[in-house]
Formats: sequence, structure tokens, C-alpha cells
Amino acid sequence: MESIGTWWMWAAFAAIVVTMLLVDLFAFGGGRQHRVSLKEAAGWSLAWVTVSLLFAGGLWWYLDHTLGRTIANEKALAFVTGYLVEKSLAVDNVFVWMMIFSFFAVPLELQRRVLLYGIVGAIALRTIMIFAGSWLITEFHWILYLFGAFLVVTGIKMAWFSEHDPDLEKNPFIRWIRNHYPVTEKLEGERFFVMRDGVRMMTPLFLALVLVEISDVIFAVDSIPAIFAITTDPFIVLTSNLFAILGLRAMYFLLADLGDRFELLKYGLAAILVFIGTKMLIVEWVKIPVPVSLAVVATILACAVAASLWYAARKAKTLR
Repeated sequence: MESIGTWWMWAAFAAIVVTMLLVDLFAFGGGRQHRVSLKEAAGWSLAWVTVSLLFAGGLWWYLDHTLGRTIANEKALAFVTGYLVEKSLAVDNVFVWMMIFSFFAVPLELQRRVLLYGIVGAIALRTIMIFAGSWLITEFHWILYLFGAFLVVTGIKMAWFSEHDPDLEKNPFIRWIRNHYPVTEKLEGERFFVMRDGVRMMTPLFLALVLVEISDVIFAVDSIPAIFAITTDPFIVLTSNLFAILGLRAMYFLLADLGDRFELLKYGLAAILVFIGTKMLIVEWVKIPVPVSLAVVATILACAVAASLWYAARKAKTLR
């Protein structure tokens, strides 16, 4: 599949990802037990968004000087649109993480390590899935229509079942683990496994980690086809996706205290999935320009956020 990515661009991006992970680990305190404040989470969220936009600006500047203004505008807009779509869909993933940690009664200061491992796993998984998706689209172009139909159905299901939270007590994986492997009754700090009377036991923190990884697999199945609706260039798809994932841990702690204010956001995310899926289904007859896609996604997201804040304020006023 054609791509603007050269070998040194891929190498530079890999270096950026490794550097950001190291910063996330050491500067953001991923390796030590620590409760993240709202101010700290907001600052780091802003930092990750800034780095992503700087990358988009650098990409535009390079392409403008090598391939021309038209291609530079097209690819930079595709990156920003893909980044916004992935960032938006990641919000639903964040809400699922909140539910997982609440179920296992994992305090905020113990969630950092789980999320760090979760995001590293997500980076590896999505890299594999994106390259596999690029190959599939190259070999079987009709699969784009399959992706489109899947996104439309997923968006409708998201809106239809928005009020229904999964019951983790009935989760088949958790039930299977508890029936086949000894699990401690309570958390043991940041440890995933402990020894008790010569028996190696799993802690609830490890179960939370596994569910976080499984949730990302599920959400990747939704979000990666959505990126391919914006562009099929593997370099743009991967960079926009991973930049959105790299800032996800900071965004989680930012939303952890604000999650109850965004009850209507799922409807906006559902609308985004339906729009993107429809765009893929009609691409042979109607080609929606990337700037239009960016405007539609941004408008839907802004309306969903505004409606959520209005609803939360009205609900709080009613309860007084």
C-alpha cells in the first residue's frame, strides 16, 4: 500500500514513541505508587496533545517542502482527523476502565501501573492490527465496505445499549480464572502475584490488568476500521492512532473525577461511528473530503460534550 512514510520517518516515529513512553514512565511516575491529582492529569493531557499537534505541524512542513502544499494539507488534515476520532473513541474505553477498577476496588494510586502495562500492550496490539488491516485492504478492497457496515452496526448498538453496563460478576473469563487459579481476596499493593503457604496466588490487580487489555482489543476492533475511513496510508493511520493512545493514561486520570459529567457522550461517539461507517459504504459514489469529515466529527463531539455538561448541571440542580 502506498505511503508517505520513508524508512527514516518510521524510525523517527519509533524513537518518539519510545521517548514518550519513557517520559510517561519516569516523569509521570508510572513506576511508583502515586495518586494523580486533577491538576497533574490536566497538565499532562495538555502536554500529550501539544506533542501530537507539533508532530502534525512538523509532518506538514516536511511534506510541503518535498511533495507540495496539496499533499501536505491532505496528509496533515488526515492525521488530525484520525487523531481526533481515536481520541474521541478512547473516551468510551476510559469509562470501561473506570468500571473495571471500581469492580475490583482498585484505588487511584494503584491504577497507574496497570494502565502503563495496558497502554504498552495496546501499542503493540494496534501496530500489528494496523499493518494487518493495511495488507487486507490492499489485497481485498471490498473489505472497506465490511468495515463500514461493522461501524454502522456498532454505532447503533452503542446508542441502543448506552444505559446497560456489563456485569463483571458474570464475565466468563473472571469466572474461569477463579475456578482454575487461586485468587487472593484483597489487593496486595502493586503486586500481581503473591506466595501464600507455598502456593502462588493471583491478585485482583492482575485480573484488572487482563480485563484492561481485553477491553482494548474490543475497542481496537471498532477504532482501527474508523481510521481507515479517513485514510489508508499506513503511516498516517499508525501515527494518529498511537499518538492518541500515548496520552490515554493522563486522559483517564483527568476523566476519573469528571466521568459523571459526560453521561451523554456515548451518544456522540455512536453518531461518529455511524457517520464514519456510512462514509466508507458510500465512498464509491460520494467522496466526503477530509476537511468535511474533521468538521463533522468535531461538531458531533462538541455537541455531545456540551449536552453532557448541560444534563449534568440540570441533574445536579434537580437533586438539590
